Amino acid sequence: MINSQNFSKFPLGRPLFICAAVLIFAGQPAHGQAPPGSAQSRAELFGRQAYPGPSATPSAETEGYPVTSPSDKDIGEQQILKRVEEYKPFTISIYAPFYWTSNAALVSSGEQDDVFVAPGVTLMYQPRITKTLYAQVGVVQQFFFYDQLTELNFASLDVIAGLLYYLPQFHNLSLRAYYDYNRLTDTDNFDELFVNDSIILNAELPFRIARAQQIFLGLNLNLSFYGNPESPRRNNYSLYGNYDLALSRSFSLDAGFQFVVRDYYSGDRTDVNEILSLSANYRVQEWLTLSALSSFSWNQSNHSVFDYSVANIGGGIALALKF
Repeated sequence: MINSQNFSKFPLGRPLFICAAVLIFAGQPAHGQAPPGSAQSRAELFGRQAYPGPSATPSAETEGYPVTSPSDKDIGEQQILKRVEEYKPFTISIYAPFYWTSNAALVSSGEQDDVFVAPGVTLMYQPRITKTLYAQVGVVQQFFFYDQLTELNFASLDVIAGLLYYLPQFHNLSLRAYYDYNRLTDTDNFDELFVNDSIILNAELPFRIARAQQIFLGLNLNLSFYGNPESPRRNNYSLYGNYDLALSRSFSLDAGFQFVVRDYYSGDRTDVNEILSLSANYRVQEWLTLSALSSFSWNQSNHSVFDYSVANIGGGIALALKF
């Protein structure tokens, strides 16, 4: 999980979204075979760290809205109006993270490691409606290509539309609600594998510890109301926390933890998942950032065949243009 402050320094920005994808495999998981819906978990773990996903909320700073700090006597009208003049609603981003993963298919036994790359592009338009209310419309395309386990390859197209609202009087609480359409395809002929429609609700609070340190606490609900086929559909209920440390104007360190309950529509399956992520980001230019990325995840299910653990280590390059 990557936090909003990270992506204000990782010049992709929190207004952008990338939705988790779902890959369908028939039958029960076996040795070396990905269980049904594993790609959704892989996309959430890998894609979100490389680029903010729907379960992540843009920060006030990345949206052009002031964040309070101990040195602020008020966040009054003058600062807000200045931000309005500088605000740029369009963002185009291209990114290419790469990883070594210890458990490519997220299986409980017969784990296989692999190397993969997950290039993507995001087009986002976020017009300001009022001083604290924004609309959000965007399109995201991302690919997941594995070196050896090519049967795990998939592509995800997302179309999102929603609203983002800031409440500066409540410690800069940010609230977001949006609709997400996700279409999963293979990477050979782009044949449709899965379609999912969901509503995502998010609330996030920033806490500035010092000038160069900040903590974010958030709650995220990802509610699916249609999916075809039905078996991988699930609702995600998550709590998360993030810590950001800016060592200089160009270099930052970030750590995050997420606790997720995943409630599946088919059968009686319920999973509990924990994700720890660490990153170091170096901003070469305003539009170019290099990152070292790592994440660790543990999954416990009421069906033990879906239990797994995985470690992921890699890096990435990201380019972004705002106008």
